[in-house]
Amino acid sequence: MIGARWGATAAELAAPQPCDTLLRTDAHRADRAISIDAAVGVVFRWLCQLRAAPYSYDLLDNFGRRSPRTLTPGLERLAVGQRVMTVFTLTSFGTDEQLTIRSGRHTAVTYAVRAEREGSTRLAVRIRFALPRWLAQPIVLGDLVMMRKQLLTLKLLAERDARGTSQA
Repeated sequence: MIGARWGATAAELAAPQPCDTLLRTDAHRADRAISIDAAVGVVFRWLCQLRAAPYSYDLLDNFGRRSPRTLTPGLERLAVGQRVMTVFTLTSFGTDEQLTIRSGRHTAVTYAVRAEREGSTRLAVRIRFALPRWLAQPIVLGDLVMMRKQLLTLKLLAERDARGTSQA
């Protein structure tokens, strides 16, 4: 499917993710990944911020409100059933490992973090869509644009915090 891969390695494509078990096995999927020069704990803490905002194109997916540029205290206290980015529900998580969310019967997403090297993290995201191909294809392309922006924003913020600076 066009746009189904951005930045993901062959190993990341092959690795099973929790979202794989939430939808039927023939659900379409898209994999996105990025390297971030920040420790796993810093990156995971920024993933917890997805409870507050999507960190993508705020005008389109956050009603014009800017996603917070500083960590919101308490968002790191995760519990299954919490709302994430307004339309998703947290279905599972492992602190400093993964965060899996679901929207209705048709979409499930896992954000997985792992240490890449000293002080660096690999963030891999898998999205599953249980939709007909004619509908999944445009959604995958739209998601590529939005998810790329989200991952680049999270990278910028996590790297800023890892350096101890306050500009973003």
